[in-house]
Amino acid sequence: MGADNPATETPHSEPAEAVLAAHDTSPEGLSPEEARRRLAEHGENEVAEADERTPLSIFLAQFDSVLIWVLLAAAALSVWAGHAVDAVLIAVIVLANGVFGFVQDYRAEQSLEALRELTAPTATVRRGEEPVETDATELVPGDVLELGSGDVVPADARLVTETDLEVDEAALTGESVPVSKGPEPVPADAPVAEHGSMVYKGTNVTRGNAVAVVTATGMDTEVGAIARELAATDETRTPLQGELDQLGRRLGLGVVVLAALVIPLLLLRGTAPVEAGLTAVSLAVAAVPEGLPAVVTLTLALGVRVMADENALVRRLPAVEALGSVDVICTDKTGTLTEGQMAVSRVWVADAVHDLGGSRADGGTPDGAGTEGAADGSARTVPEGEADADRIDRLLRAGALCNDATLEDGDPTERALVAAADDRGIDVDALREENPRTDEVPFSSETKWMGTVHDDVGYVKGAPEVVLGKCSEVLTADGPEPLTDEVTERVRERVGTFADDALRVLAVAYAEDGDVEGELVFLGLVGMIDPPREEVAEALAATERAGIAVKMVTGDNVRTAAAVAGELGMGQKVMEGREVEEASDEELAEAVESVDVFARTSPEHKVRILRALQDNGHVVAMTGDGVNDAPALKNADIGVAMGVRGTDVAKQASDVVLLDDNYATIERAVERGRAIFDNVWKFVAYLLSANVAEVAIVFLASLFGYLVLPAVQLLWINLLTDGLPALALGADPQSGDVMERPPRDPDSGIIGGQMLGFIGGAGTVSVAVMLGLMFYALGGAAAITPYAMTMVFTGFVVIEFAKLYVIRWFRETPTLSNRWLALAVGSSALLQLAVLYTPLSTYFGTVPLGLADWGVLGAVVALALPGYVVVAAAIKRYLPADTAETDLPPQGRPDPDQ
Repeated sequence: MGADNPATETPHSEPAEAVLAAHDTSPEGLSPEEARRRLAEHGENEVAEADERTPLSIFLAQFDSVLIWVLLAAAALSVWAGHAVDAVLIAVIVLANGVFGFVQDYRAEQSLEALRELTAPTATVRRGEEPVETDATELVPGDVLELGSGDVVPADARLVTETDLEVDEAALTGESVPVSKGPEPVPADAPVAEHGSMVYKGTNVTRGNAVAVVTATGMDTEVGAIARELAATDETRTPLQGELDQLGRRLGLGVVVLAALVIPLLLLRGTAPVEAGLTAVSLAVAAVPEGLPAVVTLTLALGVRVMADENALVRRLPAVEALGSVDVICTDKTGTLTEGQMAVSRVWVADAVHDLGGSRADGGTPDGAGTEGAADGSARTVPEGEADADRIDRLLRAGALCNDATLEDGDPTERALVAAADDRGIDVDALREENPRTDEVPFSSETKWMGTVHDDVGYVKGAPEVVLGKCSEVLTADGPEPLTDEVTERVRERVGTFADDALRVLAVAYAEDGDVEGELVFLGLVGMIDPPREEVAEALAATERAGIAVKMVTGDNVRTAAAVAGELGMGQKVMEGREVEEASDEELAEAVESVDVFARTSPEHKVRILRALQDNGHVVAMTGDGVNDAPALKNADIGVAMGVRGTDVAKQASDVVLLDDNYATIERAVERGRAIFDNVWKFVAYLLSANVAEVAIVFLASLFGYLVLPAVQLLWINLLTDGLPALALGADPQSGDVMERPPRDPDSGIIGGQMLGFIGGAGTVSVAVMLGLMFYALGGAAAITPYAMTMVFTGFVVIEFAKLYVIRWFRETPTLSNRWLALAVGSSALLQLAVLYTPLSTYFGTVPLGLADWGVLGAVVALALPGYVVVAAAIKRYLPADTAETDLPPQGRPDPDQ
């Protein structure tokens, strides 16, 4: 079993006998003693379990943020300065933020021990020439397996012999239908999806039986390779996480710079060291938006609950906001864009094609028309006459009788035939009861046809070329007629046309005398496809309007992928996995901008495509449901797994799970993500404009010798403004144009040009008005007075409430659309009154205000409000929004004018 032996390195390309020899085994299998020796050498046949996150690690992860560290540093400064109350308040805020985040993450983490569950619990293996049932974890390379219909393949294995074997590999390769397998070698460079001589761990046998020699177990299997890649992938951070960390670093640096400037300056002016230190602490508290992490977390949590109601389960909280930045969606085909199950699309009865529409009950095109083949091979539209209807019904009845499936169970192709008959109004159960099967010829991969006998009538279905070769007549509108060379050629042309449209084609025939081995009468052709979901085309159009490009990345073949893309209105520029593999990084980076469909892709190809897009500056959401999608899902900016069809592996690797497998849910999730970002933008702008104003007021007032807002008052202002009102912004309804804008530019950061403009402009208005109020209230006093402090303290709270509504207007939110905001402002106002008129005033150094004072504060609001509006209007007019500029073309939808 040398490392350079092709029979062990590429067993799919070597004869079965060579693979058996390379693994020092025979068709009779290993002896029990040799199996035990190899088990000790190779280890158990299981995929290594992903590192499990403990509740403690989930909780501690909530504090892995620079902004949180800055807050804790501010708390430590407060303790040093003797302001224990401030420190306790900051600690409570930080702890509450941690608890909120922990609850959400822990709920979403209820995992999904994915890859281990793919292991079949038992396997039938030949040991000592006798087939025995053993624990699948005890399989070793060289073991000889016996596989049958319904089995889960327990390890990667090379086929030795098989009978009618078909395997469902959708979870591994993305192939939409079960694939036929055989022991014949395939080229060494063939992609996994074309390894017809191999069966792979975790796939399902849907038909037939086989004997195979195990070539890889555990982490050496294809599934194991995926597990290794997942383990080596670092957790992707969302744009918001990175931006909050960047904000924390800037604030931390700003606090240090402020302290370094202010303390020496105050000491030079003769300020006492203790008072200079208290001023520095006040500046630190003013600079840090204590409530920001908690409000962000709660807003995202609120979005999570809403999205769950809309069938999108969020596994990582920051992923909610990151959806709003997505400008490319890479989507799987099978089960995501399509229904994930075969359906009869078209039938041919001499000489007309009739569109059954995948699941149309009327059995025709929308107007009941078909297309008729003329002598010259062209087609013309004809109404579905009575003769055609009878022949279509007969064709579908034959397909339902020559069939082992039901509507609920069986081979996907046969189930599609049963469903087509049922849609046509044929009672399949009654049909089978009235026409009991008296004999049959099972399908085999060698003959490629199946026959059943029902009393004196026989029916055959199978590969068109094979069935056509068994026929001497064809059923026409006038009854059976000789199958001439001309008609045979027309049938072959029609088979080619169906195949070009990515249809899987079966031919159906009958024998009046019941002899399915003799000469038959050709009934017609049945074309089947995994049809696109009805709602997907509109969802694709909506994402395109939102400036998001969609690219199909599938393991399916080129013809099928391109046909589905065309039917959905996507572009049809295709690149195969083999081309992806051969392309350099530079070539692939250029190709991904224009290619619409990537076909026959492996897990490694998907990750390369994803990284090429990311390296080009795109924020990418990857959707998928199979094991093969997991590495790309984990590497994507947003991994979106299917909840119904999706494997546990895919779900564990994802950020979002679609509970209904509906592509339209992705569009709603993006819409929700954008709306949540709008709300995050509003309260970040609100909080930071307040904090900048607080810092400037304290700093400028200290230059005049006034400590106007001590730390406890600043913290209270932050709690009132960062608390209930900011949280209520998280419940703001979305604006009507949220899906008409381009995606936001993640490189601009949450604090982009418009926000900086608002923070600077609104902060300047607040500082000017508050300093004017301070000097008015001081009345020429040499030192700060409790009255002046109270006026500035209360005045700042009041103008912040007014600024809330200007920010909402700036983001085009209807003024009276959020009753929670009105309630939050009212509650915060009552809390401020409590600080003024109850014994709490002792702790805050405030005095009661009279009616005249409230009149002055009303005048202050009347001055500040127009200033905020002018700032907001100027920014809207002169500063562009922070949206992504993308060179990606639209989805290739045809121009209706062309």
